[in-house]
Amino acid sequence: MGAARAAGTPTELRLRRLSPALDKMVAPGAQPQVIATGIKWAEGPLWVPAGGFLLFSDPPANRVRRWRPGHGATIFLEPSGAAGTDPKLVREPGANGLALDRHGRLLIADSGGRSIDRFDLGSRRRVALADRYAGKRFNSPNDLHVARDGSIYFTDPPYGLAGGDSSSLKEQPVNGVYRWRPDGEVALLDGSLTRPNGIALSPDERRLYVSVSDEAAPRIMVYDLDARGHPRGSRVLLDAKAMAGTGAPGLPDGMKVARDGTLVCSVPGGMMFMTPEAEPLGLVETGGPIANCAFGERGRALFMTANDRVLHLPLRAGWQG
Repeated sequence: MGAARAAGTPTELRLRRLSPALDKMVAPGAQPQVIATGIKWAEGPLWVPAGGFLLFSDPPANRVRRWRPGHGATIFLEPSGAAGTDPKLVREPGANGLALDRHGRLLIADSGGRSIDRFDLGSRRRVALADRYAGKRFNSPNDLHVARDGSIYFTDPPYGLAGGDSSSLKEQPVNGVYRWRPDGEVALLDGSLTRPNGIALSPDERRLYVSVSDEAAPRIMVYDLDARGHPRGSRVLLDAKAMAGTGAPGLPDGMKVARDGTLVCSVPGGMMFMTPEAEPLGLVETGGPIANCAFGERGRALFMTANDRVLHLPLRAGWQG
């Protein structure tokens, strides 16, 4: 995200159970552990099943790192985004959100390059799938989610641009939520949000979730989608203003949805497990902002990017999607 960075490494780290229902997801007694440190701003976690490793991005450092169990984290891709950018113009030159397409290729929300890219993990060939809408360059694509038909839903806030909305590089009149289709069509789904950020689909792909990292109105939106993936209506699923008002660090950011529809989403104060109706089940508290998460290790782990650290939480085998 980039909006909720904090200096230093907080010491508080625990999973707080808010409902007995959490025990079907996380084994009683399980707690998060730190598996990687020394990152400027950890983002975009992605488990790659074919390789048995985790990728995560560091947008301000312009790197993607790879973490392997027992081996730690090493640099996987540098630069991960735009090379040679002017820091007076580009705040986050590197890649942000990461995903895999149906063929196992890496998809990148390139904040610095201002595009949605595809990267072949074998050949390391990279191509831009989309870099503009209505003839105007994107702001700084932040996060993305791949639908079963290959469409890519993504958010485009101005976090990567120095100056944000007032940046001289900003061409789009909105900070949008978009959908890219495999035929190359790009559609603007919502241009009304101030700071669209994390994005995910429900298991049946009839709902689209989008977090809004607006300090004045932090929230998670849900959109009902028609058969073609167009929004038919939207509403606030979670109003996080009260959470932020307590002084809890961070804002709504990245999220993932499990097979049973449970949402795991960044909120002020940590990473929350909640039902599709926004009933809280549990909260991973880190003492600082937390950006995103990913399921991995054949459903036995939740990985979280938390400021300058990456965390690992054991899950019950067979639960997550």
